Amino acid sequence: MKAVIYAPLETTVTAWVGRLRALMPDWSINALDDEIDPGSVQYAVVWRPRVGDMARFPNLKAIVSIGAGIDHVLMDTELPKHVPIIRTVGADLTQFMREYVALHVLRHHRNRPHQAAAQARSEWDAVEVAPATQRRVGVMGLGNLGAAAAQTLSGLGFQTFGWARSPREIDGVTSFAGRETFDAFLEGTEILVNLLPLTDATKGILNAETFNKLPKGACIINAARGPHLVEADLLAALESGQISQATLDVFNTEPLPSDHWFWSHPAITVTPHIASRIDAGTGSRIIAANLETFEKTGTVADVADAKRGY
Repeated sequence: MKAVIYAPLETTVTAWVGRLRALMPDWSINALDDEIDPGSVQYAVVWRPRVGDMARFPNLKAIVSIGAGIDHVLMDTELPKHVPIIRTVGADLTQFMREYVALHVLRHHRNRPHQAAAQARSEWDAVEVAPATQRRVGVMGLGNLGAAAAQTLSGLGFQTFGWARSPREIDGVTSFAGRETFDAFLEGTEILVNLLPLTDATKGILNAETFNKLPKGACIINAARGPHLVEADLLAALESGQISQATLDVFNTEPLPSDHWFWSHPAITVTPHIASRIDAGTGSRIIAANLETFEKTGTVADVADAKRGY
């Protein structure tokens, strides 16, 4: 079997090729830009492929997204529509997201940014904070990552609510489903976590209308995709005090330009797309197993629904 790798951002193609070759010695693994016969390529493993990259290979059996989301693959306007897309998810990636969400929800809950600012001023400023049992946290998106994150927050004692496209039953989580329940989900939510897939329906969902339905002074955490957030609306909400703090892990342009206002805003914490980072070591093991299974059976559990966008 022959597969090609294209991963231009945050890692090197060489690392992925080397890892997969070691795990799959009976396969031919090459970088996408190597000189190879396009007709011999049966699988493509990609992150943000360039427009037309996948159309070069007439015999593709599947495309593998280096990540849980497939929005970056669907951005290829020449993508072969008949080729299934396999998502890359696994226990390690879910654990990373659980840790990230718990960390930053707790930071906002205990008002850690305020304490850090007080320390910088050498001020002893003990702010009173209610226990987690009195704090309502909402998680948008209840897929593999969202459900696990919501359960973690519930385990910490937070009043945990979730919202998704379709109904979910998760222990310790009060779930809402469908657009008609969105306002009820937002009402009273003091910390809002976004883990939605990026689709036409969810693009720009973190906007002024959403912010204004939260209690004044609410916090937001975006660990899904940059285009979920309307940046100008966040700035206005921060200036008015409607939103008091934000943690952002994903951005419209990555890496985030050094002159972007996010970096210097005192109410924003920036992290470099690390919430559930897929490194070559972890990701290659998951991808190798999926490729071997798909070749034997013609499917895997994590084949995406391209029509839904996730």
